[in-house]
Amino acid sequence: MNILQITSSVRGNDSESTRVTNLIVDKLTAANPDATVVRRDFGAQPHPLLDGAAVGALFTPAEQRSPEQAARVALDDALIAEAQAADVIVIGAPMYNFGMPAQLKNWFDAIARSGVTFRYTETGPEGLLKNKKVYVATARGGIYPVEADPQVPHIRMLLNFLGLTDHTFIYSSGLSMGPEAASKGQQEADAAVEAALAA
Repeated sequence: MNILQITSSVRGNDSESTRVTNLIVDKLTAANPDATVVRRDFGAQPHPLLDGAAVGALFTPAEQRSPEQAARVALDDALIAEAQAADVIVIGAPMYNFGMPAQLKNWFDAIARSGVTFRYTETGPEGLLKNKKVYVATARGGIYPVEADPQVPHIRMLLNFLGLTDHTFIYSSGLSMGPEAASKGQQEADAAVEAALAA
């Protein structure tokens, strides 16, 4: 089993989403001692933004790229290769201002490449990152009912677009609503991890 762990919180050791992703990875590796784990902490080491220079490099034929362009594309290539090689992807996605962190969006921007991780067909787009299990640990200060969650639908849409359709979301909610609510939210997340990995 190849596991890719993506963390995107800027809170370091105080991050609840990172705590839960660590819990998931620990349980996966305990059940699969031969598993390999690749960790990307984009909160600590952000990936470069998709800016004009990056787009220019991507749309320049490989043999015509400058050394700087080739180096920029290689950064994205490395993330794509990690996603392609993974059997399981574990993503930490704290809610920042009702959405995902820019650091996590940068990862999606880097790995979403036409003809590589998705393609357009006569019947619409087809995701090419198939047959992988994805766990997403979300952490939020408030409590959002499923029908009014502003963050998860966007992440789910991106995952589905890339072919990552087998995904489970773990929620740590109410973290800013006082110690009792925060503790309850963490306990519910831990229980959800147990249930998800036992399924």
